[in-house]
Amino acid sequence: MMNKLSKWMQKKDGSVEENDKQADNIPQHVAIIMDGNGRWARRKGLPRVAGHRAGMKTVIEITRAADEKGVKVLTLYAFSTENWKRPLEEVDFLMRLPGQFLASELDELMDRNVQVRMVGSEENLPSFTVEAVRRAQERTANNTGLILNFALNYGSRTEIVKAIQDIAGKVADGAFSVSDIDESMIHDHLETKNLPDPDLLIRTSGELRLSNFMLWQLAYSELWFTDVYWPDFSQEHFNEAIAAYQQRSRRYGALT
Repeated sequence: MMNKLSKWMQKKDGSVEENDKQADNIPQHVAIIMDGNGRWARRKGLPRVAGHRAGMKTVIEITRAADEKGVKVLTLYAFSTENWKRPLEEVDFLMRLPGQFLASELDELMDRNVQVRMVGSEENLPSFTVEAVRRAQERTANNTGLILNFALNYGSRTEIVKAIQDIAGKVADGAFSVSDIDESMIHDHLETKNLPDPDLLIRTSGELRLSNFMLWQLAYSELWFTDVYWPDFSQEHFNEAIAAYQQRSRRYGALT
């Protein structure tokens, strides 16, 4: 396992040097696709909502782990624009989870100096969900530690379309010309404009796809997949993902 790799590596001549990708190489922004709650529940003979409830406990465990590791931003894919297709009872349960989580964990988040943020559209979200998130954002607004960023009613294609529409409108208004459009401008019109792009993406449950999550922002992120279902994903698994990240060389298209 990657988290059991030694901090020291032996040279061919028998001498030992410190690994140049060691523990201080912590990803600044970790994004997680939290997947497998329903399958976890089914394997235990439980309703799907039991998996979501168990997954909520994992959220606080991984938030603690990220904070203790020194991660600056933790983005959690909590509810996608496609998740509205699920049964009404399940969607209603999922909409109530943010309020339940924040009500039970907000004091600890405050103690840890965590700032709560959200990306995604408030449109179509129930008022109780929006109000719970807004209260947490307001209460933690002045915190300067880990940013806990929930992607809620979020879809990357929708985000990119809106960014293009905003830019096109400004071009039409004469604010700038088409030739002014570059990657930086697109970045500045995304919902994550005030955040660094993820260094590391983690997806649980064995699925090997991005599922319309941060398609622009993940262009050069390191990807780490595990078969573990989200309710069973632990601090040890998180540390294993970080250790795997530390062993990789991020070349951004270069040779070295």
